[in-house]
Amino acid sequence: MDLRALVLGLLFALMWSSAFTSARIIVSEAPPLLSLSLRFAISGALGVALAYAMGQRMALTRGQWRAVVVFGICQNALYLGLNFVAMQWVEASLAAIIASALPLMVALANWVIFREGTRILGVAGLIAGSFGVLLIMGTRLQGGTDPLGVFYCVLGAVALTAATLSVRGASGGGNLMMVVGLQMLVGSAALLPAGLALETWDVTWTPRLIAALAYTTLVPGLLATWIWFLLVARIGATPAATFHFLNPFFGVVVAWALLGEALGPLDALGVAVVTGGILAVQVSRMRAG
Repeated sequence: MDLRALVLGLLFALMWSSAFTSARIIVSEAPPLLSLSLRFAISGALGVALAYAMGQRMALTRGQWRAVVVFGICQNALYLGLNFVAMQWVEASLAAIIASALPLMVALANWVIFREGTRILGVAGLIAGSFGVLLIMGTRLQGGTDPLGVFYCVLGAVALTAATLSVRGASGGGNLMMVVGLQMLVGSAALLPAGLALETWDVTWTPRLIAALAYTTLVPGLLATWIWFLLVARIGATPAATFHFLNPFFGVVVAWALLGEALGPLDALGVAVVTGGILAVQVSRMRAG
């Protein structure tokens, strides 16, 4: 891993983690499902236009079309939709920590369902990371956090885990920016009927809301995804995934800095344990590879 890869990885982790804070700002002033559908429509259109400018077309492989549909529904509509709804009642830092457990959930599913070999370090990381998440969730629930919001966050993480496992090996074939744009358009289309049925578009466009929506659309939505693909192409998927261990830390720090969310001693301990658990799992997978 060279200096450029390190910089790309740090930028990706920071951008990805900051999305929860900007989402928290959006849902405080706009209906969550409709605003998310709008965000994906804009991101998807920009992604497809950028793909065409890069010479890419919709000549995708069967695996890529499956990824477009599965990720569009499971990642964008279910995972992010549930998180946006939950963040009406749940702090951005807690949502980021639960979502950051994705590498742990994927590793656990690979171990239990697909019988992948897991080293002792990886098993220890799974146990430690799970304990850290439960510690933070228990502390927040005792402090009055809405259990339904926590449930939505957990359910969203499960949906993203299922999506990740269902498209294993479907990343080949090129046209990656086209895949990114199309799956965002699928997410927008899937969220729109639910938003129209459950919400009312009654929004006052403030500078704060416009800035948060623009940031979420362009930075975590498009730029972070592009950086991720650059990083994977440079060092490989498993080494790149080690940067996910920074997400709990960055997610909490950004929410504290921009939203003033409190961070207690047990929260700090939980973040450290989750971070260490994710790092242990990813290092174990790198050694196994």
